[in-house]
Amino acid sequence: MAEKAPKVEKEPGRIKQLWQVYKLTAKSDKNFVLAGTLGFIAPLAIGILAIVLFFRDSALTVFLWSITTLLFSFLSALTVLSRRAEKAAFMRIAGQPGAVAAVISSTLKRGYSTSDMPVAVDPKSRDAVYRAVGKAGVVLIAEGNSARVRQLIEDEKRKVSRAIPGVTIPVVWVNQDPSSTPLHALTKTIYKLKKALNRTEISIVNKRLAGLGLNIPIPKGIDPNRMRPGRRM
Repeated sequence: MAEKAPKVEKEPGRIKQLWQVYKLTAKSDKNFVLAGTLGFIAPLAIGILAIVLFFRDSALTVFLWSITTLLFSFLSALTVLSRRAEKAAFMRIAGQPGAVAAVISSTLKRGYSTSDMPVAVDPKSRDAVYRAVGKAGVVLIAEGNSARVRQLIEDEKRKVSRAIPGVTIPVVWVNQDPSSTPLHALTKTIYKLKKALNRTEISIVNKRLAGLGLNIPIPKGIDPNRMRPGRRM
């Protein structure tokens, strides 16, 4: 008699996933529920005030404005909660090799080209350098102790400068040092960098960098293809 095939575990449904995200986030973020509540109450209060001051003479307008206010309040609360859940997820993986890859591959958009693969790695310390190309130029992201990873950064800057003379090369340091950029603020920090390239120049830079080799092996740590922050609510 043929053996029964092992049962494949079903992925949790959307509601269960949201509940799991809620529980994980609430453990590390004590103000999680309060923030979501305020995110709901603030627009609701503004909407009610607008109805009382401007629209109370029309029943239809009051009804439509009330529905709009409720929908916007729910959306506001979900947005606040999802952002705090994402921040909590990144804080849990901060300091682990590959954490930067998980962040830039899942959240860095707006025309930036990135890769899960670091462009340089120290196999002993597992410090790494990642690269993102966009409007700020060729952004190098240092993951690990600043003193140890500095040489990797300098080597990579020389490689990029030889391939593309004159290109802007800002550096973002991500580690546990208070003066560095926290992992959860990495994407926002890159977006705030001064614009140095337009779309045409970004395309040219990407093509030139495609020929540069990668100074790896990859450190063991987080697999950015598996590790993702909590789903947005």
